[in-house]
Amino acid sequence: MNTRTPTLIIGGTGYVAGELLRLVGQHPGLELAGVSSESQAGTAVSTAFPHLAPVVRDLPFITQAELAGRIRGPRVALFSAAPHVVSAGVVATMIRAAAAQGSKLTVVDASSDFRFRNAADFEAVYQQPHGAPELLPQFVCALPEHVPGIPGPHVGHPGCFATSMLAGLVPLLKLGLSDGPVYAAGVTGSTGAGRSPLATTHHPERHSNLFAYNPLRHRHTPEVVQICRELTGVTPELNFVPHSGPFARGIHMTLQGRLTRPQTSDGLRAAFAQFYAGQEFVRVVDGQPRVKDVAGSNYCHIGASVSGNGQSFVVLVAIDNLVKGAAGGAVQWMNRLLGLPESQGLKAPALGWI
Repeated sequence: MNTRTPTLIIGGTGYVAGELLRLVGQHPGLELAGVSSESQAGTAVSTAFPHLAPVVRDLPFITQAELAGRIRGPRVALFSAAPHVVSAGVVATMIRAAAAQGSKLTVVDASSDFRFRNAADFEAVYQQPHGAPELLPQFVCALPEHVPGIPGPHVGHPGCFATSMLAGLVPLLKLGLSDGPVYAAGVTGSTGAGRSPLATTHHPERHSNLFAYNPLRHRHTPEVVQICRELTGVTPELNFVPHSGPFARGIHMTLQGRLTRPQTSDGLRAAFAQFYAGQEFVRVVDGQPRVKDVAGSNYCHIGASVSGNGQSFVVLVAIDNLVKGAAGGAVQWMNRLLGLPESQGLKAPALGWI
């Protein structure tokens, strides 16, 4: 008997949706039941993602209205990879459709629409009205490693840069290791900018190049600060400078600051290792984490060093922006919300040579 949960994906032609299709298509507990794209409805999913032909087979893109019609049965999983500002309204439509059908719909949203606690904070950052403010209390936003159990019916997954910062920041704050300003510098691969080419993401501009953008005013900063405050009770002074890297996938994040009390490098790494003990996808390494060691996987590698006088720290984090920072982290959350093993369908190692 097939006991897999029917699974739907919104916003099906972007990079995050492609990774969701790849992961769900091979997942032993999830069954791909439909993927929407308003612009590509009626065309084969494999046209947009030829590399996914073995898992999507002859599945076509359908409209959002058609996707809503596939919400039936006792339980349905829904991932949203729709654009920011757009996603909330579509998710609200799907939740209403589920209620009308008597189905229990479990949502994990990979956009920014459900990362803030209230609509005013969202609108201050995105300068547009929130599409479904009434749903915000139903969503929790955090990394699964930082929240036990099932904290709510739905999840807004933190963004890719946010995931890499939170992986290092939350232990520092929760363990009382740092309470001063934190300086973050992150380098992301070009897939983080989405599938539509822009002047700064076009290959001739990005190849063999490195540059910062939106220094000290990136939209993920207030999201990270709010999540840290809720999880630790500390509101960090976060100074974040993102960079565009000359590679396709991965994030390397550097966090620097002052320690509240002297530490050794070994002591700081031991504190991180104890904090993440039992967490399948977070590994504290002795040296410096490297993007190629995690690219294509749901793993997060963390390294840490302390200055000679024991007063300043650097925490280094490497993740894949599309997997741990988006689709993989979303599937990890969905596993837990559905009562499946949290690591199910996600244990594939990094690609290594890409």
